[in-house]
Amino acid sequence: MLIVTTNEAPGYRVVKTLGLVRGITVRSRNAISDMVGGLQSMLGGRVGVYVKLAEASRAEAYQELVEHAQAMGANAVIAMRYEANEIMEGVTEVLAYGTAVVVEPAD
Repeated sequence: MLIVTTNEAPGYRVVKTLGLVRGITVRSRNAISDMVGGLQSMLGGRVGVYVKLAEASRAEAYQELVEHAQAMGANAVIAMRYEANEIMEGVTEVLAYGTAVVVEPAD
């Protein structure tokens, strides 16, 4: 599965546009990561426990995006983006979205 953030995939041409695809996850922090994160934030710099949570959330949303695109018959997603919104304190939605397409190598 080819995934690009651009509106075109260099070296390929779009032969069919299948439509919007998305992957979504909702994650919450837990008491232990809040405690560790609080300690790390007091020391300054990178807050590793939250980085891991953010990476896991994006990876899960990305995987759902790929599965959704494959189910539609796509072999690529163009204009892929991430978006995150806090639903309530400590609970975040992460959305991966783009346009599912069928591409073939450009001649």
